[in-house]
Amino acid sequence: MNLEQLFNLYKEQTLKGRYITLDSIEPLLQKINNKNQIEIIGKSVLEKPIYKYQIGKGRIRILLWSQMHGNESTTTKALFDFFNLINSDTDYAKQLISNFTFCILPMLNPDGAKLYTRENANEVDLNRDAQDLSQPESIILRKIFEAFKPDFCYNLHDQRTIYGVGDTRKPATLSFLAPAFNEERDMNESRLKAVNLIAGINSIVQQYIPGQIGRFDDSFNINCVGDTFQFLGVPTVLFEAGHFANDYDRDETRKFVFFALISSFNLLIDNDIVISKIEDYLIIPQNKVVFYDFMYKNIKIYYDGIEKITSFAAQYKEELIENNLFFNAYIDKIDDLENYYGHIEYDGMGGLYSDQGSNSPKLESKANFNLDTELKFQNGLKI
Repeated sequence: MNLEQLFNLYKEQTLKGRYITLDSIEPLLQKINNKNQIEIIGKSVLEKPIYKYQIGKGRIRILLWSQMHGNESTTTKALFDFFNLINSDTDYAKQLISNFTFCILPMLNPDGAKLYTRENANEVDLNRDAQDLSQPESIILRKIFEAFKPDFCYNLHDQRTIYGVGDTRKPATLSFLAPAFNEERDMNESRLKAVNLIAGINSIVQQYIPGQIGRFDDSFNINCVGDTFQFLGVPTVLFEAGHFANDYDRDETRKFVFFALISSFNLLIDNDIVISKIEDYLIIPQNKVVFYDFMYKNIKIYYDGIEKITSFAAQYKEELIENNLFFNAYIDKIDDLENYYGHIEYDGMGGLYSDQGSNSPKLESKANFNLDTELKFQNGLKI
């Protein structure tokens, strides 16, 4: 199967960038609702509809949800790419429909999506509300879980640009996790199914992004939804969409999420997860915090009147201003940057730092500065 060709054929062209809201997806949902497969299953804190899309008549039941964190939209885009495929009336789409029953919540947190925040409108992280069930969105997800009785759960997220794959200097473009079901992080039959599925996905997607797949930390937290569902005996796979070079809109990363989804479905159709692949899973390097968006090396500064050659780093903040998302770079770390890397790196070659009369960078200030008089940097980038 040519995954690249499949993605190019079914990519949802109207969904671009990181700011994906209910307004972005409602027209698309109405477009594919030709058999009344889409329904509103509840309302958010701010009374926005939460949609469920159920399609298929197969024995393997998969529950997928995206944008539990409102500012994590990459997997939502990949889901709509998948929706286009499964509605294509091709032989492969018919194969998926006959083998699976999919229950999909494409945007669990529409309020957070609109506000571009991790939390919901009550400033609660829904992924820490699996036990308290204090929020309407959390209650909706649990009710669907209990009613649908999935064979697998796919918990779809984004992760920050700070993560790399171990010590490889490669970004964690995708990361996966089979969450623990207890404090000891034991392996039971349910968790092993998730482990085997991830190992299979990794073996396929590594062909497209070699060395750029990580394994998320499996510390147990029963308040997290994935850990709770694993505890309740349903194999659960955490997807984390991360950084790909020069792809801050994550329109390349969505492609690899799509690849991972399709690969997982093919593995399940082929029943290729019955043999233990725990060693293959464990050799996937763990995520490690090793990246900044920008790294500036060998910069001359004056600190307390003393000349010094140092390095500093800047990080983008995603700031929503009048319904437009901006990536604004701020200085985040000065000195002590050994074993850290920049997605974009500059060697200042001893050039003198200056900004508005100062010769020393300040934490939390915007990354607008000069090196000597020739080099100017605006919003982190050399201009």
